[in-house]
Amino acid sequence: MSVKRHQVGPRMSQAVVHGNTVYLAGQVAGDEPTTKAQTEAVLKKIDALLAAAGTSKSNLLAATVYLADMKTYDQMNAAWDAWVDPVNTPARATVEAKLAAQKFLVEIAVVAAI
Repeated sequence: MSVKRHQVGPRMSQAVVHGNTVYLAGQVAGDEPTTKAQTEAVLKKIDALLAAAGTSKSNLLAATVYLADMKTYDQMNAAWDAWVDPVNTPARATVEAKLAAQKFLVEIAVVAAI
């Protein structure tokens, strides 16, 4: 089976397709001032990566959401709930974690079927 990589960098690829599955690296956005705004920006990046791989959020299988502060859970969910396909919600975990830089308030990684 072939492997196709999207937006390949020296350390990681932003998306990897293997068979009928696409795996996205954790996506972040750092210039927005709130968790909700960063989540909205991250979800736009996810939409673009999924489209490049030939799929969409309707085919999400799993998502992991990392929050710098669990107190912002409702902000993240406000953006997530407005975005996610309510008929095709993925398995999802949300955890509090120290992210790569202080400016990052949320990071989201997803897996989707193609």
